[in-house]
Amino acid sequence: MAEKGLKKWVITFTVITASLLELIDTTIVNVALPQIQGNLGATLEDVAWLSTGYAVANVIILPMSGWLGSRFGRKNYFLFSIILFTIASFLCGNATSLEELVLFRIIQGLAGGGLISTAQAILLETWPREDVGIATALFGLGAVVGPTVGPTIGGYILEISSWPWIFYVNIPVGILAAYCTYAFVRATPKEGKGMPVDWWGIVLLAVAVGSLQTVLEKGESEDWFATPYITVLSALSVIGVLLFIWRELSTDHPVVNFKIMRHRSFSVGMFTSFVLGFGLYGSVFVFPIFCQNLLGFSPLQTGELLFPGGLCTIAMMPFIGIMLKKGVPAQFMATIGMLLFFVFCTMLSNSTLASGTGDFFLPLIIRGVGMALLFVPLTTLAIQDLKGAEVGQGSGLNNMMRQLGGSFGIAALTTLIHVRQGFHRSNLLVNINEANPAFTERFNLMIRSFMAKGSSFLDAKMMALKAMEGTVIKQTLLLTYNDAYWVAGLIMLLSIPLLYLQKFKKNTNVPVDVH
Repeated sequence: MAEKGLKKWVITFTVITASLLELIDTTIVNVALPQIQGNLGATLEDVAWLSTGYAVANVIILPMSGWLGSRFGRKNYFLFSIILFTIASFLCGNATSLEELVLFRIIQGLAGGGLISTAQAILLETWPREDVGIATALFGLGAVVGPTVGPTIGGYILEISSWPWIFYVNIPVGILAAYCTYAFVRATPKEGKGMPVDWWGIVLLAVAVGSLQTVLEKGESEDWFATPYITVLSALSVIGVLLFIWRELSTDHPVVNFKIMRHRSFSVGMFTSFVLGFGLYGSVFVFPIFCQNLLGFSPLQTGELLFPGGLCTIAMMPFIGIMLKKGVPAQFMATIGMLLFFVFCTMLSNSTLASGTGDFFLPLIIRGVGMALLFVPLTTLAIQDLKGAEVGQGSGLNNMMRQLGGSFGIAALTTLIHVRQGFHRSNLLVNINEANPAFTERFNLMIRSFMAKGSSFLDAKMMALKAMEGTVIKQTLLLTYNDAYWVAGLIMLLSIPLLYLQKFKKNTNVPVDVH
């Protein structure tokens, strides 16, 4: 039964606030890693486990969230997740060693995974069926804005304070969300209480998805299969996935109900959600590295660049909900979104070393509009045929695929950058020889310039060689990042036909989930 009046809006505010806690924390910590590294005396590889541990825990719990909400009651599970996330945030801020911090971040990830899908289910119960499109659009603000503004918020906090406050800011928000949940959210029956627990399914899920996520997070930095533990985890993920699917299809009380894959729209929607995650998280990953490593921007400057696009998404979301309510086919809106994302990637693939903040404003605005046109329509298409308990299960799987898509995107683009660096460097070095008049002219000009400043010929020649090497490195990185943008855009473009394998529906006011 839907809520009315002020109570409906209070619950909506609570759901969005709790979701933002988790979504912002997926990226806010990244900007603080160097400071945490110095403060705790850790290596960069070790401190990266703060992000990896959180992501692994998050993706393990996502497909289980529907089952947990059913077993313990949706309100109880949601409230528990908020409280656990808040406590874990306090413990993260008080951590005195890297081991403690990684452990508490894993707890944060487990709690955060329970917030997202459960929050959406509560929202669906709160709003009337005819307004679900608008409600989902409002909820989708967190899904897009959270990862986008995370680095900006993190940058501001580090400007005025120290890294523990990145975690402490969650505490008052968590307390408020917990109180509102306790006071206003209606309790739901514990439908799964007393049913047998699929312990083998839970273990296999943790092994399969946890191993896969770890491989994706750490593979590139560990040189993939040249590292024994990456090879072992890769084998475990493949075997674990196969055994997990077999177990869930053969048991009467599965922790994840794969029988919902019989719905064609949902099966195809799993792929489109994966592609969406690839584009969303992959582009947010490449852009800050490009700006900071190549153009010399600070983390705060980079975050401020992303902010207007996030505001654009906020402005677009209500419009998307209204269009869905009026019966505009979700396929058409998602197609425009994918085309806009391709345009964004194409524009950034033409960046130069002279590109400034003004050159990125329009592309990021286009990306913001494109993301708004993708989130709600794609999720609507994915679970439009699901009913009853299938909605919670579908939401969890859909969220997991989006998260895995993001991890695959980051891993794939990182590997692409590594491989293409060698390719472009080799091509550029072909022109660095005395037979090339352009090189000879520039090289001699550099030598004369350094000699005019008082250097000897030999010193000037060495300085000119170093300067030329610096130029080659910058041009190599530029071409490499441009390749990464192009590939991300091409994958999104090639995914458009998938949309039209899903059913058209005049009325898209069905329960949906966004993450």
